[in-house]
Amino acid sequence: MINSTNSADFRHLVTPGDIITEDTGFMRGHGTYMNDNKLYASIAGVVERVNKLISVRPLRTRYSGEVGDVIVGRITEVAHKRWKVDTFSKLDSVLLLSSVNLPGGELRRRSAEDELVMREYLSEGDLIIAEVQSLFADGSLSLHTRNLKYGKLSQGTMLCVSPSIIKRCKTHFHNLPCGATVILGNNGYIWIGPVMSQQSDLSLKSSERKEEAISITEREIIARLRNCISCLADHRILLYDTSILHAYEASLRFQVKELLKAEVQDEIVDETHANIAQQA
Repeated sequence: MINSTNSADFRHLVTPGDIITEDTGFMRGHGTYMNDNKLYASIAGVVERVNKLISVRPLRTRYSGEVGDVIVGRITEVAHKRWKVDTFSKLDSVLLLSSVNLPGGELRRRSAEDELVMREYLSEGDLIIAEVQSLFADGSLSLHTRNLKYGKLSQGTMLCVSPSIIKRCKTHFHNLPCGATVILGNNGYIWIGPVMSQQSDLSLKSSERKEEAISITEREIIARLRNCISCLADHRILLYDTSILHAYEASLRFQVKELLKAEVQDEIVDETHANIAQQA
């Protein structure tokens, strides 16, 4: 239970029904409810306090989008003038035909001919990077890719983590010095692939896209990064470029397959914690 006299930095785990505080001077935030002048937790998570507002950040949750969020998603359906996209939210998101870039950044009204060739741009199973444009009344998201760095992703791997451990940064598009690109979607989907320019034109049709084969060295770097990120996620460490780089550097003395061992993961997590603390 929170002590109102020294709770400024108080954080602890609660489960549904736990009493957070009996002090009536606090305001109810997300994940809480009032009963008999007591503040209870309605979900399992970590208690957080900002001034007089108390909320509970869930340990596991679906993604709730905000306008401007960068997301990684997977096309699930090609429909009438739109694509449906899995973004790890409660409902499928929508990418309208009018919200995508045409090859060369051409600006014009979308015609019936454009609708007929929608699958040449994006088809079921394709991975994309996009931005949240707006929220519908039912909570689903409207996306757009009107930027050269948004569009179809290929030749990489994707993994899913809890959205709550993705740190909100100025950019979620990272070209790491180890020789790979990592895109940290605010929705918890992370894409790892070979180095790409932030101004790459991802709006090209599949038939027009020139893709070079990924070398064995690049594959090993991608696999190592994937295992490092999975390790950090399993230990609930905030994911951003610095924490990922520290984990990658700590993993270099091990083979990629050894990163799946629990004792090796503990060593990497401890070293990552230490390096982050030194920079703080």
